[in-house]
Amino acid sequence: MRNAADDGPRPVTPTSPPEPRPPPGRTHPRHPDESQDPEPSSARRGGYCFEHNRLFLDALTELGFAARPVLARVWIAATEVPPLTHTFSLVTIDGQAWIADTGFGGSYTPVLPLADGAEATAPDGARFRLEATSRDHGEQGWMLLRDGDPMTTDGRGASGGFQPQYSFTIAEVFDADLLLGNHWTSTAPASRFTQTAIASIVLPNGFASLMGRTYRRRSGTDTASGEITDPRVYRIRMSLLFGIDLSVEDIAALNLF
Repeated sequence: MRNAADDGPRPVTPTSPPEPRPPPGRTHPRHPDESQDPEPSSARRGGYCFEHNRLFLDALTELGFAARPVLARVWIAATEVPPLTHTFSLVTIDGQAWIADTGFGGSYTPVLPLADGAEATAPDGARFRLEATSRDHGEQGWMLLRDGDPMTTDGRGASGGFQPQYSFTIAEVFDADLLLGNHWTSTAPASRFTQTAIASIVLPNGFASLMGRTYRRRSGTDTASGEITDPRVYRIRMSLLFGIDLSVEDIAALNLF
């Protein structure tokens, strides 16, 4: 099984992409039945986990895979127990469960078997490990860990060995749970997606992110970072690198310049 993120952009912004803050005057929460909304796939507006992974889950189901959604707590830069604000798919093939995540904008999530100690290496060289943790209300807990260059994250990554990415159980998730997580993520003042424009994309051998006006990129051994001070450059960078087409009015509405 391959991660769909290997094949294309995974942006995250206030106008859509793997984990976006909604643009002015709009929110992202959609009913699960509306997952066929063409925006993430055809309108070049990207999307975040509740859009990308729902679309991916629908595709897996249509192709005949046994798949269902899972909710997770993102621990990157967390100082207390975080809410369930991430979703991905649990896919079972020949009796073996796998995690499949196309929308984790913090860095990257390779496909991994649901097994204690399972490891995989991302295209940027980062190592990922899945570990079984203590039970959570009777359910077996799991933690995804990452060991890699912080430059191949959205800026919240840390160096110094394996770092927690997100935790989860495989308890059944209902549409109401997804709606609640999606609503909080896209509307709550404490959510990072309501505080600034965010975009990230997995590159063939690296990662790029744009947090507000701060740009970071690593491709192979080449790295670049800096602040974008010209809205014209911002618009070009969004389109050419992140695959997100914004109008001049869209850029102005972000209040970044």
